[in-house]
Amino acid sequence: MHFQIEHTASTSPARSGLLHLAHGTVHTPAFMPVGTRATVKAMTTDEVAGLGYEMILANTFHLYLRPGDEAVRQLGGLHRFMNWNGPILTDSGGYQVFSLSKLRKMSEEGVEFASPIDGSRHLITPEKATAIQQNLGSDILMAFDECTPYPCAEADARKSMELTLRWLERSKAAWTNRDEQNLFGIVQGSVYAHLRAESARRTVELDLPGYAIGGLSVGETKEELYPALEVALAELPVGKPRYAMGVGTPEDFLECVERGVDLFDCVMPTRVARNGRAYVRGGTRNIRNSRYTLDPRPLDETCVCEACRHYSRAYLRHLYQCGEILSARLMTLHNLHFFKDCMTQLRQAIQTDSLPALRARWAAEKAAFEQAEVEEMA
Repeated sequence: MHFQIEHTASTSPARSGLLHLAHGTVHTPAFMPVGTRATVKAMTTDEVAGLGYEMILANTFHLYLRPGDEAVRQLGGLHRFMNWNGPILTDSGGYQVFSLSKLRKMSEEGVEFASPIDGSRHLITPEKATAIQQNLGSDILMAFDECTPYPCAEADARKSMELTLRWLERSKAAWTNRDEQNLFGIVQGSVYAHLRAESARRTVELDLPGYAIGGLSVGETKEELYPALEVALAELPVGKPRYAMGVGTPEDFLECVERGVDLFDCVMPTRVARNGRAYVRGGTRNIRNSRYTLDPRPLDETCVCEACRHYSRAYLRHLYQCGEILSARLMTLHNLHFFKDCMTQLRQAIQTDSLPALRARWAAEKAAFEQAEVEEMA
């Protein structure tokens, strides 16, 4: 892996660059669509690539359970299995330690899970999580970590952070395919600034190809999220990629990019699409609302995606109300296009040193959207 910073902003630590990996180059800052089970829901890989995406994320835990990492390895690796030619990042399963807390038992050795599929028991250790990801053949592997809940007492946050650091050392020792795969360490520490800074410093001591900040967007306020992120970023090396795990709204993108983040992922664009919600300039639009029953306008009149070029709000509402599969596909396509466009605007603003102007434009779009919503509801 080689990370090449091309431009830096004069008003903030924001930067744009090129992340060169075994399966291709990623222009940063970049958003990675989430393909949990080797699929970005409702989309083909050609459609995802056609939107301009260069890297996607897949889930270690779910692919281990089904179809199994060994099966994926025998079938030629995850890239061939899902017909994706670009880079892939796999998370370690650490988030499932958090999200499946009722189904797991944690120890120094690792985490024993009850499978949400059939109830069978599985022990995931740092060594096993790394081995699974090496079988999958992803370009970036994530070290096995514990994501603390929110709220979390400081003593519990420290205990979790120390465990994550010990697991990181074991993940690094188990990482053997270093020519083609890159291990990222994960900074924890909940919302406690001194723990975040300490976690980042000690993670950097292991000299890894890249670094992630985990345990964010788990219920904390924005007033807690951004400072926790900022103190961690201050301890991370400038010349290596930085990844804010699970952070994924346009507002977050701007705030995090200005603080020096390069990579993002989140299920929001696909998840809310399946529930009839679209990201548009300045806000979100709930297509389930009855006021769109006879609305001939596109989801977003400034958007050039296929859904907005060819279909009306009335039609999209009809599809959703009828439970048609096309509803999820078109809404997902639109949201992914919107997120990709946000990243394009951010990169261009960094390259032209105009991030303050972009912030002002997005604020104006939000105000215009909110005013239009008030007028339409009146």
